[in-house]
Amino acid sequence: MKAFVLARYGGPREAFELRELPTPEPGPGQIRIAVEVFGLNYADISARQGTYQDAPPIPCVIGYEVVGRIDAVGSGVSGLATGQRVASLTRFGGYATAAVTDARAAVAIPDDMDAGIAAALPTQGCTAYYCAEEMVRLHPGDHVLVQAAAGGVGTLLVQLCKRRGCVVYGTAGSDRKLDYLRQLGVDHPINYQREDFAEAVRRIRGKEGLDVVFDSLGGSAVRKGLALLSAGGRIVCFGAAEREAGSLQILKDVRFALSFGFIHPIPLLMKSKAIIGVNMLHVSDERPEALKRAIQGIAELALDGEIKPVVGGRFKADQLVEAHELLGGRGSTGKVVVSW
Repeated sequence: MKAFVLARYGGPREAFELRELPTPEPGPGQIRIAVEVFGLNYADISARQGTYQDAPPIPCVIGYEVVGRIDAVGSGVSGLATGQRVASLTRFGGYATAAVTDARAAVAIPDDMDAGIAAALPTQGCTAYYCAEEMVRLHPGDHVLVQAAAGGVGTLLVQLCKRRGCVVYGTAGSDRKLDYLRQLGVDHPINYQREDFAEAVRRIRGKEGLDVVFDSLGGSAVRKGLALLSAGGRIVCFGAAEREAGSLQILKDVRFALSFGFIHPIPLLMKSKAIIGVNMLHVSDERPEALKRAIQGIAELALDGEIKPVVGGRFKADQLVEAHELLGGRGSTGKVVVSW
């Protein structure tokens, strides 16, 4: 099989090498997928920069989701068969023409479903669904902040919140993205490049707080988001996009960790607030049935038209560098996909 190997850390032009590798065989409970497209996620950027601690040591093949057809099935698999078209989460290995994964991480999709739309479901879709449907209960009229709302997970979180009748605040870094958020139905788009998001929320909301914050940034954004919550509020943390990569990495990481502020359970108890952390790789490892619920749930919503994933960038395999530059430069909206 062909695969883009992460051979060294750094920029996308020097980090990846296209190599021929042995085609993997599925083990018990696994399927192998002949890949049409694979998706990009911000974790790919962190892995390429060497700051994603869950990534395997280099050289390795990264990638967390694929769309394609099953061409081999391991023992003990039920409900899926050779020839079926699926969208699937992969625990790395997605940047290849063949990928092996746990069958519970895959969902069957129609032959005519757009591959880019399908690629938005496994990682970003599961993350959004797990955060908004499993970790919290949203109610009509809830005031909800979605950080990085124009991104892949953010786009789907906005739609899941609007589906529940919430009032949505969404942050983005350009006027173009604010227009995109308005089209998604965001009630209060906030340009974080022009004003502090916390101040903007207080200006809009007054003395009332927020019910839920979905945070993919980490650092000081978590501290500020926690302060915005009203009694009974929850902040769901599922990323660390504000973590810097580069020289003196240990010092950068210490500064990033300190920027979260001091968090103790007693103030949370007294003010009835909650902090929830989500790492979908560990959910997939330790709670595969929860992952199965999430991928099936988000796929059903997409097929029923209740949510509409957005593809913000389509690239060919020989354009992997450009795809990484778009995502890493934070110029993308929705899902970024690469096709073989």
